[in-house]
Amino acid sequence: MKRSLNFIGEKPLLYLVATPIGNLDDVSKRTIAILNSVDLIVAEDTRITNKLLQKLQIKKPLIYMEKHNEIIVSKKIIEEIKTQNRHVAYVSDAGYPCISDPGSILVKEALANEINVSVIPGPSAFLSALVASGLNSDHFYFHGFLDTKQKVKKEELRNLLKRPETLIFYESPFRIQKTISLMREILGNRKACIARELTKKHEEYLRGNFEELLTLDLETLKGEMVVVVEGYNGENKPSLDKNTIRLLVEQLTDIGVSAKDAIKQVAKQHKLTKNYVYKTYHEN
Repeated sequence: MKRSLNFIGEKPLLYLVATPIGNLDDVSKRTIAILNSVDLIVAEDTRITNKLLQKLQIKKPLIYMEKHNEIIVSKKIIEEIKTQNRHVAYVSDAGYPCISDPGSILVKEALANEINVSVIPGPSAFLSALVASGLNSDHFYFHGFLDTKQKVKKEELRNLLKRPETLIFYESPFRIQKTISLMREILGNRKACIARELTKKHEEYLRGNFEELLTLDLETLKGEMVVVVEGYNGENKPSLDKNTIRLLVEQLTDIGVSAKDAIKQVAKQHKLTKNYVYKTYHEN
């Protein structure tokens, strides 16, 4: 076991500094003081960090670290901290460092080399989305980004199927439509909230169940998104997949039932909304 007193003595220190998630006015006085005091800043994206530093009128050396070079850069930074007794700040693009970014590698390297780590708290996109979602916030599970490969994404969601906690994901606007559709298919028609453009002028929350959300053209929405999903409660069982829904409707139309009535029957029998069955049946 190790105990660390971060602010006693002159030991080198790595600061993990939370930054605004959209509105630069959310930066704290302590964040400004720490960024002014450190010897250098490690950034996930130096272009984004430069905008923040320019607004704060702070000039510091910047080191770029991303997912493809985090191991090499981390070792270089730790060596510099140890040999030159430097104080270093690591910042993410936005929000808390080490959440869906490569900062965790740097933290592990620092602790392995007996370098203290301290957090300067601030904005968090997933916490903001959770507390305003209207869903249970007593217990939650943060998953972050789902895999971009459809097969892997399906397996991830199946593994989360019976978690009772509220589920939280990050998603790109370019994949949100497919992701919500897949969640509907695997998790069942749960309550959910899509939060986007948090703290910005066009901040928006979309609340409803998956079927209601899918009535919108989600791909017209812009900005990085947080998706908050109701946990498993024993009732929100996974629904029929889209191919099965189309097959059930076609089986009825093949024996002479009109498409309209077939859609109505399938929706009623399987506790789906008519609009969802209609959209699924007519998808190309």
